[in-house]
Amino acid sequence: LVASRALSPSKYLCTTLAVSPRSELILPPSCPSFQCSWLTPRRWLNLQEYQSKKLMQDSGVAVQRFYVADTASEAQEAAKRLNAKEIVLKAQILAGGRGKGVFDSGLKGGVHLTKDPAVVGELAKKMLGFNLITKQTPKDGVKVKTVMVAEALDISRETYFAILMDRACNGPVMVGSPQGGMDIEEVAATTPELIFKEVIDIYKGMQDDQALRMAANLGFKGPLQRQAADQIKRLYDLFLKVDATQVEVNPLGETPEGQVVCFDAKINFDDNAEFRQKDVFAMDDMTESDAMEMEAAKWDLKYIGMDGNIACFAVNGAGLAMATCDIIDLHGGKPANFLDLGGGVKERQVYEAFKLLTADPKVEAILVNIFGGIVNCAIIANGITKACRELELKVPLVVRLEGTNVHEAKRILTESGLPITAADNLDDAAKKAVAAIRKK
Repeated sequence: LVASRALSPSKYLCTTLAVSPRSELILPPSCPSFQCSWLTPRRWLNLQEYQSKKLMQDSGVAVQRFYVADTASEAQEAAKRLNAKEIVLKAQILAGGRGKGVFDSGLKGGVHLTKDPAVVGELAKKMLGFNLITKQTPKDGVKVKTVMVAEALDISRETYFAILMDRACNGPVMVGSPQGGMDIEEVAATTPELIFKEVIDIYKGMQDDQALRMAANLGFKGPLQRQAADQIKRLYDLFLKVDATQVEVNPLGETPEGQVVCFDAKINFDDNAEFRQKDVFAMDDMTESDAMEMEAAKWDLKYIGMDGNIACFAVNGAGLAMATCDIIDLHGGKPANFLDLGGGVKERQVYEAFKLLTADPKVEAILVNIFGGIVNCAIIANGITKACRELELKVPLVVRLEGTNVHEAKRILTESGLPITAADNLDDAAKKAVAAIRKK
């Protein structure tokens, strides 16, 4: 959805929208759902800014000269090696709003400009090892372990450019605007005539006349138009090379010296292409990832933590997991997580899922919602009983079963002798889960 609309993800996960938790979700704060839960949006593959710029640089895309440092002395030395008129120092974390962020060291701003290499070292001392707090980080911020030291270039004009996959066009589309350096949503809302699109034929590839037309629409003139078109074509080559679903450059800028430079970029990748993009996926920065999400991924479980106290555990698709979250909210409860085991679940995955859920101190009850279409309900039932015994489950457990081999599954649960509350349907299960907490 993000890619098809060329928009940046919001921080709202609407519990009525049936999508994979790996997806980026975009919904307005006024979303007419029962409840919208505040979450930090996550991508399956997260790259730091300098990593994206390195990919661009390797594909011949014009970016600022830069170095990466993880100590203050390295940062200062990098600033000297750049030998630039002005230097920009940028904290590297996987969150936006760095420029307006605050460090717990007292330093304000995760992005600083200076002409003195010595100042770079002093600033880096107040960044590295300290937490940077922005509007997109957790309350305590994110620890900065790396900084990027780059040449600061003047920008005489900013434009917006992106290449993304669009379902409506069955392939990649270029989206551009001469109004760069600001949210493209705002441009689309206030001046839609300044949004330009070019559909790229997946067989023919990007044509010269398309690139030149987009460059002209972005406002590049004279020799700069040809230069911008060349950068656009190189960005498309990168898009294909790394199996991207979106390459967004904001701004694609023009300097007073007559250069077209990609000053900032966001790249989204197709996680289904990991098998042929091993070098790219090996760069994944997991240091800021949620520990429980990382553990879930080991067992091919789709997990997102939330702020409630009823654990939601669904089998047979993300839509069912979302519906489970919704109906808990409808009956006055609060989901503690989103957990989907998909359709190819094995007994061991059920056990590992319970380990994850019971490790969360906020969880006061667990609702298991099984619709056995592809999966055999008996497999789930065996996994549940094994987990309950071995983990010595201490919180109420409500189970709703429906689908393939459901009678055998119910027999397994009933004869287990475990304190498992059976539910007739999803509505009944949600009511019982909420009631179990209220009795405590």
